[in-house]
Amino acid sequence: MRTAYLDTLYQIAKEDKRVYALISDNGAIVYDKYRKGLPSQYLNLGISEANMLGMAAGMASCGKIPFAYTIGAFLSYRAYEFIRNDICLQNQNVKIVGTGAGEVYSALGPTHHTTEDLGGLRALPNLTVLCPASPLEVKRAVAAAYQQEGPVYLRLGTNKEPELYQQDYLFEVGKAVTLKEGKDIALIGTGSILKDVLEVAGLLEKEGIQAKVVNIHTLKPIDKEAILQAVEETGRVVTVEDHSIIGGLGSAAAEVIAESGQAVSFRRFGLKGFSKGYGTYAQVKEQNGIGVGQMFREIMEWM
Repeated sequence: MRTAYLDTLYQIAKEDKRVYALISDNGAIVYDKYRKGLPSQYLNLGISEANMLGMAAGMASCGKIPFAYTIGAFLSYRAYEFIRNDICLQNQNVKIVGTGAGEVYSALGPTHHTTEDLGGLRALPNLTVLCPASPLEVKRAVAAAYQQEGPVYLRLGTNKEPELYQQDYLFEVGKAVTLKEGKDIALIGTGSILKDVLEVAGLLEKEGIQAKVVNIHTLKPIDKEAILQAVEETGRVVTVEDHSIIGGLGSAAAEVIAESGQAVSFRRFGLKGFSKGYGTYAQVKEQNGIGVGQMFREIMEWM
């Protein structure tokens, strides 16, 4: 995902001198190409995320289009006030890019895990929230963020996510994508954990259960129609996210369903507290209740 983001931003910046890459001393090595090819459009603000976002807001007020990039936990927690007051309140054209979504920095522990960002940022007026699930979707999301006027939060994994799409497709902000059709249950996910959701759907299919898989790549504005269509088609909905079950996709989907008045069996998979444990990404997800095997077993018991 990181490479897809950098390559896409580089191509956009080559064509539009208003586009700047801002970092806070994170990812300096991966920006080598950018520094060499577009040095006047690259700024390293050091380990000072709040200052970086304040500067980005000032640049946007002068007609620039800054993409401010660092680890999502440091952006969304440490610099929240700057996102709220300098960017969203002023409706500035700043693109906030957080890498290491969820527990992907599995060996570094909860201080580096971005697992409550969506709960806080989703509440901010004027902010669009994009959570792409694959490298191709990152490319489309970056292009969409560039084209959209106003603040955008782009939530990325790292550099090892597999491609989920066999061919190109139309990426629309606020429009979900159905990755698999099914009539027995709907699995709704967001971000790079969609890979695991598809694996769970495959295991369910072996048990004779047809699972519909919906990719919510835009958490805000959320695609209400896609969620309600999943309710109507299956009557049983599960949300999956590498994030707290409070405030993220599960909460957003529950709000849509509750306001619709439709009856449905509903369950959320996500973190129920701070993340715990260390190890590989797969191991940490399993320890926190969102591993492929654990989700499959619990869904089977539930059904």
